[in-house]
Amino acid sequence: MANTQQMASAIRALAMDAVQQANSGHPGAPMGMADMAVALWGDHLRHNPKNPHWLNRDRFVLSNGHGSMLIYALLHLTGYDLPMSELKNFRVLHSKTAGHPEVGVTPGVETTTGPLGQGITNAVGMALAEKLLASEFNREGHNVVDHHTYAFMGDGCLMEGISHEACSLAGAWRLNKLIALYDDNGISIDGQVAPWFADNTPERFKAYGWQVIGPIDGHDAAAVSRAIATAKLSADKPTLIVCKTSIGKGSPNRADTAKAHGEPLGAEEIALTRAAIGWNHAPFDVPKEVYADWNAAAKGKALEAEWKTTFAAYKAAYPALAKELLRRMAGELPKNFAQSVVDTVIGAHTKAETVASRKASQLALEAFTAALPEMLGGSADLTGSNLTNTKSTPNLRVDLAGHVVKNEAGVGGRHINYGVREFGMAAIMNGVALHGGFIPYGGTFLTFSDYSRNAIRMAALMKQRVVHVFTHDSIGLGEDGPTHQSIEHAASLRLIPNLDVWRPADTAETAVAWAVALQNQHKPTALLLSRQNLPYLPKGEALVSQTAGDISGLDAINKGAYVLAEPSEVGLKKKAQAVILATGSEVHLALKAQALLAEKKIAVRVVSVPSTTTFDRQSVAYKSAVLPAGIPRIAVEMGSTDGWWKYGVSAVVGIDTYGESAPAPVLFKHFGFTPENVAETVQAVLAK
Repeated sequence: MANTQQMASAIRALAMDAVQQANSGHPGAPMGMADMAVALWGDHLRHNPKNPHWLNRDRFVLSNGHGSMLIYALLHLTGYDLPMSELKNFRVLHSKTAGHPEVGVTPGVETTTGPLGQGITNAVGMALAEKLLASEFNREGHNVVDHHTYAFMGDGCLMEGISHEACSLAGAWRLNKLIALYDDNGISIDGQVAPWFADNTPERFKAYGWQVIGPIDGHDAAAVSRAIATAKLSADKPTLIVCKTSIGKGSPNRADTAKAHGEPLGAEEIALTRAAIGWNHAPFDVPKEVYADWNAAAKGKALEAEWKTTFAAYKAAYPALAKELLRRMAGELPKNFAQSVVDTVIGAHTKAETVASRKASQLALEAFTAALPEMLGGSADLTGSNLTNTKSTPNLRVDLAGHVVKNEAGVGGRHINYGVREFGMAAIMNGVALHGGFIPYGGTFLTFSDYSRNAIRMAALMKQRVVHVFTHDSIGLGEDGPTHQSIEHAASLRLIPNLDVWRPADTAETAVAWAVALQNQHKPTALLLSRQNLPYLPKGEALVSQTAGDISGLDAINKGAYVLAEPSEVGLKKKAQAVILATGSEVHLALKAQALLAEKKIAVRVVSVPSTTTFDRQSVAYKSAVLPAGIPRIAVEMGSTDGWWKYGVSAVVGIDTYGESAPAPVLFKHFGFTPENVAETVQAVLAK
């Protein structure tokens, strides 16, 4: 029989030793949650340390990621490729044991956590992905997608508003395979939480539609294990297990105090703690018998082997489904997707429709959601405005028994009504992407990207393919006024590393933006789309070029910026005297300004810049060809001007104030977004 007390003591010792050596970190949470971890990882978690990416593994999320030494200790002890040397290098540059858990850095870490509340929200997304994949791919007698998602979380996660958004949805979706263990220790950085966190958490979760177990003694591993076993029996509700614990458990003088939260215990207190928990071993020394109790390699190998047998039978009975499941879990697009892109972009160019770019997005989505069953859409209560729904994406609905509702064709929902929960939507999409099997996308107004921003940042940090559809991208939405008119948002989003930002000007640019986003397997994308109609922009003679260095035509759009119109296209047979750069709804203004200037024999090149982030990654030669040296440049965009100066512009027609409430045409004139003002700005630059 395993010695559960010694197993827990190993976690406590490794946590306090690593934090002490780093002289930085959070020992209290892992020490307090050690017995909970023994119960889950010792008795229930289905995983294989030798294959951290096994398709049907249970997912474990440490939402209170500051307690990272808990998961590092668990991964090391159970047999993952995380040697003791890495624990000794806790918080050291380039180690696999960063201050907070990072997916893609540490084997066995499922998501990057630290911003509180987002971990449990990612877990909701993972559980949703499991439920939808099981509904789509499992067949009678062949449950190839069948696993749980577990999350540890603390008071901080529950205080963050995002936990309300996500856990409410988890109840509505009846995610019965989601089990959250609440480390209820009553302590945060500022001390006892009672004066400022008076929520009745069990009743709160019952109101969401969760099953609630406890409070139980979180230091009784057997009791926690029994609670998890009960939670796993739920057929129609997620489960919250309330575990009463002591932060810094085992420390004679630091337990149950804020001092245990975020600083080393100190050599003297560590010595006292070792004696108190009966751990008579040197720092980072774990006895062989404790390793033996923790080691999950043999069990994990057997679990995966059992699943492989199940999958082999499934593959024999349903070869096409098996192949499709593996493709989607690998994140690979179908072989015919490239042709779908060509057909969609050429179709947009041929039809040359005048529509809002939000509608252009829906037109592209009609094609791409039909071609990609893994696309999982949604909107934060703005579906009719964001236009994220298509014929291929029926609304997601779950019945009272917890089953995904399917239509007469046997197809389940692929479009999610997130409700007014922008932050929750963004972080749930991260969880869906992390789980695998889906490419999530969700819509809201661009100004509300502020609500979503930290989850967008996390998607970029974690290199996840998530697509944000942001409509109503400027003062063009008119009478709603400055609260809803995006001014700084495009510039702000462009500052996030590894986030592609697209602001397309017509149907072809929008289709290309979507195609690039779907092919970006390791980065998220933000699409900034207009409410107002935009004319289709002529692409000149170069339709689909075969020349890598070509700087115009449809093929050049995916480089982020391209030459849309030379002076010759408005009757001037002379070299450009200036270049106008514009994005989105302002590109047609640039073309009109070009025509006005041509009447005065002033030759101008117009460059459409649907994606500055993409353009910035192009070669120096390409960028120099699009923006030749020695020619003045003028940028035009309905937003903050700051980001444009890096392109060496001489002037920016933009907005560095908030908007106003008035009809869009009135606002355009008021803020100078007219062909005449753009032309005058070019003339003023040339006159200098």
